[in-house]
Amino acid sequence: MKEQRQNKKELRANQSWATPEDHVLESLRVDADQGLTESEIKTRRRTFGPNRLRQAQKRNAWQILLEQFKSLLVILLAAAAVVSLIFGETVDSIAIFAVILINASIGFFTELRAVRSMEALRKLSRVEAKVRRNGNTEMVSAEKLVPGDIVILQGGDVVTADIRLLQTSKLQADESALTGESVPVGKSTEKVPEDRVLAERSCMAYKGTAITRGAGEGVVVATGMQTELGHISSLVEEAQDEITPLEKRLDKLGQRLVWGTLAIAGLVAMSGILIGKDPLLIIETAIALAVATVPEGLPIVATIALARGMWRMSQRNALVRQLSAVETLGSTTVILTDKTGTLTENEMSVVELELASGEVEITHDESEGMPIFQKNGNQLDPSNDPVLITALEIGLLCNNASLSTKSKEVEAGIGDPSEVALLSTAEKAGLNRDEILSEKPEVREVAFDPEIKMMATFHQLNSHYQVAVKGAPEAVIASCRSVETPEGEQQLKQENRQKWEKRMDAMAQEGLRVMALATREVVDQELDPYENLTLLGLVGLLDPPRKDVKEAISACKRAGVRVVMVTGDQALTAQKIAQSVELVEDSQPGTVHGQDLVTPEVGEEEHLQQLLQNPIFARVEPKQKLDLVTTYQEAGEVVAMTGDGVNDAPALKKADIGIAMGMRGTQVAREAADMVLKDDAFSTIVAAIEGGRAIFNNIRKFVLYLLSCNVSEILVVSLASLANAPLPIRPLQILYLNLVTDVFPALALGVGEGDQGLMERPPRDPKEPLLLRHHWWAIGGYSILITASVLGAFAIALLWFEMNTQRAVTISFLTLASCQLWHVFNMRSTKSSFLRNEVTRNRFVWGALALCTILLLAAIYLPGLSDLLATIDPQPVGWLLVLGMSLFPWAVGQILKTFGLGEI
Repeated sequence: MKEQRQNKKELRANQSWATPEDHVLESLRVDADQGLTESEIKTRRRTFGPNRLRQAQKRNAWQILLEQFKSLLVILLAAAAVVSLIFGETVDSIAIFAVILINASIGFFTELRAVRSMEALRKLSRVEAKVRRNGNTEMVSAEKLVPGDIVILQGGDVVTADIRLLQTSKLQADESALTGESVPVGKSTEKVPEDRVLAERSCMAYKGTAITRGAGEGVVVATGMQTELGHISSLVEEAQDEITPLEKRLDKLGQRLVWGTLAIAGLVAMSGILIGKDPLLIIETAIALAVATVPEGLPIVATIALARGMWRMSQRNALVRQLSAVETLGSTTVILTDKTGTLTENEMSVVELELASGEVEITHDESEGMPIFQKNGNQLDPSNDPVLITALEIGLLCNNASLSTKSKEVEAGIGDPSEVALLSTAEKAGLNRDEILSEKPEVREVAFDPEIKMMATFHQLNSHYQVAVKGAPEAVIASCRSVETPEGEQQLKQENRQKWEKRMDAMAQEGLRVMALATREVVDQELDPYENLTLLGLVGLLDPPRKDVKEAISACKRAGVRVVMVTGDQALTAQKIAQSVELVEDSQPGTVHGQDLVTPEVGEEEHLQQLLQNPIFARVEPKQKLDLVTTYQEAGEVVAMTGDGVNDAPALKKADIGIAMGMRGTQVAREAADMVLKDDAFSTIVAAIEGGRAIFNNIRKFVLYLLSCNVSEILVVSLASLANAPLPIRPLQILYLNLVTDVFPALALGVGEGDQGLMERPPRDPKEPLLLRHHWWAIGGYSILITASVLGAFAIALLWFEMNTQRAVTISFLTLASCQLWHVFNMRSTKSSFLRNEVTRNRFVWGALALCTILLLAAIYLPGLSDLLATIDPQPVGWLLVLGMSLFPWAVGQILKTFGLGEI
């Protein structure tokens, strides 16, 4: 321990912002070009611990248990128990208290599981950092960073530790989470005075901030609670108990039911007093009504249904970060989706190079893994074509990707797929990156700028520098004054520019992603890299459409969800991909170019309607995505928006459902999103929408089921009391039924996979209440049918078969229970089959029915329990009466379903 404290003290780089970078590296005992060794990493991890903030105490089991007793429904039950005790009904009072405990136990265990499930879901979203260790670049979990680690930063990264910057290129950071500064601040490597405040330490990047632009490299100087964020913030990483609008509506629904029934109980009690009923009977009736009111299963099933649904979506690679997003998913009307990596595989390969001398085709031999270069149908050795070799070398130099030393496959690369493809093709053509960089060391990088659509690097060549440039072809061509040919450099005249633009369009029409390569030599590395360039050629990269996209888009069309491609790629490339996945049809409007999205015109109604009809928006800048989201929302659409870059974050936040890419998305984008795709696939979005619809539909079904059961209990007690007849069902029997026939079947309905026809219907209006008018009619109708069956069975038992009251009450108790169990099958869709539907396919329903049947038999034949519930054997005639009367509501319900009535 003493040795660890000593190591910690020695390695702490105090006031790093006021210390030259080489001194900081020396104090941390690390070589910036090599990084830390494995043995040193293990030693420092033991010394400093994991790189995370101290976690606040999560909701423990006791807190969850106590919360089960805070409900108005539980208070109502407790009041009924107290009243029973006051009037000498000790057994009833004890039983009610026991039911409260049982109900709390069910709620406790299901909610505990749900809370722990949500905590586990959050752990799936792991933050990573790009580091240099043992001379290699690799991605590691942010928690494994240690002081001395060399971290490589790019636009879109979340800074995961306190870092002293060693290299910067147009680097800017959003430090609002730490300093409150709303505008991104520029970063450099120059030290600043010791007394500079946190917001003015320009050579530092702090944990919890985000890189908004540029690139850089730095050394970790503090981790975990030793960071500035750890010192000054009480930020915690805990599972928060989110209350969604849906849960609020359910809670309000339960409270309204309570107050409504209290009013009915008051009316029944008053009428009983007026006709001279026994006060004890009136109290017993009031208690029975109070017990019948409480929908014990409502909060329990809501919690577990949401958690179960989110787990199922997670298994399908959709990680929902916000519970409230589940509701919105089912209402989505339009998806604004990126092209690269979402509609396509995001597995780039260089397939074509357009040079001044002609087209060079590149095919990839999968058996040997080597590219084959062909020109005019003949195989070409790249080393025999100086312009081709120069172009490949520029693609290798102007590149931030790296290839794994463990594999020669493209997929082993780290970085942007386009850069990985360029690097892989150059190295497989015989160019060695390390050798070239030793001859032409990089001295400056001008990071990719989304506004000018180019990137550049400067490389030392004795007394001068070579500039390597790559970027969007229209931007690079506009910056070139000459073109490299086999005969040497030639002036790029206007007619030649037009020819290059036509070649660019032809490549894009083939569905290729096109970028241009250019170079120049300068004597000063501080000059503008994008002036007087020499064009080397165009690179065509193929990113084939995902195989499952066509069917996913077709499913969206059937579900009434529009799919709109919003991409920064060229219009012709976007059009080609859209046609291949059948996103567009011949009758649809064409592609809108980003430069045509003129803000003043958007307000014009005619222009707005035309705009919203377009299925493709190409060459769209990140800030225009935000405008598009707003435009669609103002038109009444519920918008799902995909994004992966830091500049997509505002649009992701603005969208009704922000969807970030889990594989290629930046950490900033993931933090801003409501949902993260673990596989970046468009089909996962469609699966998530279907999952959101299923969850909402399941909740609607179990609410309808629970309310129709509870209202029928209220009607049975109220009508019998008003008719001055014996109570057909006792308070404890109602409690038992509520625990048996309410919770388990409702829970089974809540966790079902949903109706197979969900994606054949239009999206739900987000303003639509949980229960529509026809649902309330259904609740009323089913309640009346169940009530009629129970009171009918009770009357037949008493008047026709002349049974004693206890046996008649037992029969009405069993009839009510059986009606409610059969009633589960009335929760199917009218569009589903009688035998094969979402209810009959749900294995949890059959399990619940089997369990409930056993518990009902125990209520009749298990000594002790039957005494408590005051039940006796109904005898064969009684069982036949129960079966016949309980099938009546189910039979009517199925007849209505056959004629398309009673849709859930």
